[in-house]
Amino acid sequence: MTRRVCFLLKVRADRLDAYRERHATVWPEMRDALSAAGWHNYSLFLREDGLLVGYLETEDFAAARAAMEATDVNARWQAEMAPFFTALDGARPDEAMKPLAEVFHLD
Repeated sequence: MTRRVCFLLKVRADRLDAYRERHATVWPEMRDALSAAGWHNYSLFLREDGLLVGYLETEDFAAARAAMEATDVNARWQAEMAPFFTALDGARPDEAMKPLAEVFHLD
């Protein structure tokens, strides 16, 4: 069964434009790795105050995260993206993704 996953992160206010630019040209190998790891229908939404909302669909989020953690491209991407975020407390951005509880869905 496909699971819908939504998470929140906070992009630093002084890095919003650079964050948008970085995601306008996500590395092809990163895109391929995400797809191969089971990240489907993956979207990021950024509010002007830096609130980032991520959404994806996957069969098994823990397995999809683990598959990405095993790739070299993810390690490089996370290292480059970490300075864009606030309140990571030493975690990589992908480690800081805490899924929200779904309380309603309409097909």
